[in-house]
Amino acid sequence: MQLGILGFIAIPAFAWLLSEKRQAVSWRTVVSGVLLQLALAVTFLKFPPAISLIQFGNRAANAIQAATEAGTGFVFGYLGGGPLPFSAINPGASFVLAFNALPIVLVISALASLLFYWGIMQRVAGMFGWLIRRWMGISGPLALGAAVHVFVGMVEAPLLLRPYLARMSRGEIFALMSCGMAGVAGTVMIIYSQLLDALIPNALGNILVASVISTPAALSLAALMVPSGSSTQASQTGLTMESAPRSAVDALVKGTTAGIPVLTGIVATLVVSIAIVALINHALALLPMVSNSPITLQRIFSYMFMPVLWLMGIPGQELHAAAHLMATKTVLNEFVAYQTFATLPADTFGTRSRMILSYALCGFANFGSAGIMIGSMSVILPERAAEVARLGVLSIVSGTMATCMSGALIGVLLG
Repeated sequence: MQLGILGFIAIPAFAWLLSEKRQAVSWRTVVSGVLLQLALAVTFLKFPPAISLIQFGNRAANAIQAATEAGTGFVFGYLGGGPLPFSAINPGASFVLAFNALPIVLVISALASLLFYWGIMQRVAGMFGWLIRRWMGISGPLALGAAVHVFVGMVEAPLLLRPYLARMSRGEIFALMSCGMAGVAGTVMIIYSQLLDALIPNALGNILVASVISTPAALSLAALMVPSGSSTQASQTGLTMESAPRSAVDALVKGTTAGIPVLTGIVATLVVSIAIVALINHALALLPMVSNSPITLQRIFSYMFMPVLWLMGIPGQELHAAAHLMATKTVLNEFVAYQTFATLPADTFGTRSRMILSYALCGFANFGSAGIMIGSMSVILPERAAEVARLGVLSIVSGTMATCMSGALIGVLLG
């Protein structure tokens, strides 16, 4: 527990060392963000009504997953979870990622569009954004952007804030990108919860909590690393959507259509990122082995994560496996890391370490996601494309540190 506290303190200290302009840091934003992260974590983990809300969310996720399987089973047959026309020799071998798990992205995208049409998403994101703005003293567009990141992806959130982006300061752009890297989109939360269902209780609730509490942490770390100047933007802002739906049916259709590029983007990113890393590892295999094991990109990154994870409270005998998961998440993506996490032997990690890692892995901070975010934001802000590219690479660091702060905090609260 003491190590977890040390890690929770050491991570912001390291961010301050990386600061572009230490004398310009807004300490109100930094301190209030850390306190808000702590308050939200305590509320969601220790307050009975909040715990009940998480459990309800978990049951809702199971219902959505079952409904999606009904659709994929009808369309894709046994490839999508329908009855097998033959006897299975190896249980679970018929699971096909592209047909069994990923189509839920379309369902969530359609539901999110419907919630936007009904005004529910705007109200929830607006309340969270109001809390962040008033508590942390940041501009309205940044607060709303940070809040909406919990519900949509790192590409969709900037699109919803397009009218305000051009006037954002360098620090605010970086803070927005850091929030995108420090959480995962609602479209993939249920997929990850299904992977973690056997590892941690109320998997979806914890995935959601991880994204929520990492948001103020990302704002704090961004304020340390790239301090923001004073903003001239309005304190109150609203979400905007191009081609807003005109009816509930139209919302479902447009939401489903909007989910198609997200789905194909996930598939394409998985294929390409795994292939590129495999190529690099093939090249590294030409080097002499170290400790009778070949050098890989994941192994190189795992060495960097071992001291961080030790400070977060991971026991020494579990450090190697934990560092490999964090390296996999950074080099490839969180999906592959969670999938690897789910297939490890049950005794690889203790209960507390599983929770710490579940939170630490819950973020888009990896090279593939950075490329996607840089590309999309460069299209929105072509005049600041070079600046966006530099900040995008740096946001991998801030996003990773934010999720590690969440992991350390959860370890402390669990004792």
